[in-house]
Amino acid sequence: MPQILTPIFSSDGIVTIGGYLACTAVAFVCGIIVALAASFKSDNSKSLITAIILLPPIVESVIILVNNNIATGVAVLGAFSLVRFRSTPGKAKDIVSIFLAMTAGLACAGGYITVALLFVTVISAAMIVLNLLRIGSERSLDLRITVPESLNFTGAFDDLFSAYTSSHRLISVKTSNMGSLYKLQYRVEFKDRGKIREFIDQARCRNGNLEISVCESTERSDEL
Repeated sequence: MPQILTPIFSSDGIVTIGGYLACTAVAFVCGIIVALAASFKSDNSKSLITAIILLPPIVESVIILVNNNIATGVAVLGAFSLVRFRSTPGKAKDIVSIFLAMTAGLACAGGYITVALLFVTVISAAMIVLNLLRIGSERSLDLRITVPESLNFTGAFDDLFSAYTSSHRLISVKTSNMGSLYKLQYRVEFKDRGKIREFIDQARCRNGNLEISVCESTERSDEL
């Protein structure tokens, strides 16, 4: 029975050209697998996908160069610590994908290419399965309704919310136009997004045909 924890490098830690190329190739494959899993049923940018693909071979090469060299390790640590100051907060799922890609790179740097492939395949498959399952909610939208000061907005739209949304929550209320208008912000989940226009048309009849907008939720609860 093959030992998956046996590295392809020699016991003395010497990295040959063939071994390095093999590890780099496996690191690229791992990056592609992670990128495909991360982009499954997700609207990820090309920049993020490219970064996930290139991250494992980069980490693998850096770790091999740092091997048994404390000075180089300290320099690399300082360089990587600067990256956080040039990055914006991302979704938890994106950060998990990045950590998965980095772990694959670390495994390849140690010569454990079988472990890297198995680990990435199993975790990527788990990501796809979890995406297919309806866990939590990613359908939240921000609904902004402008109402005149003469309208008591408390409960004014409750019947519409019951008919068209599965959940709704009042996020903020603020005055506008010298206090003559109120701007309400709700976080809602529509039962059928195809009926958003129908919902807006009925809401316009109650707010005096003032501004109503529906946009993607700006909630950052899933960001780290």
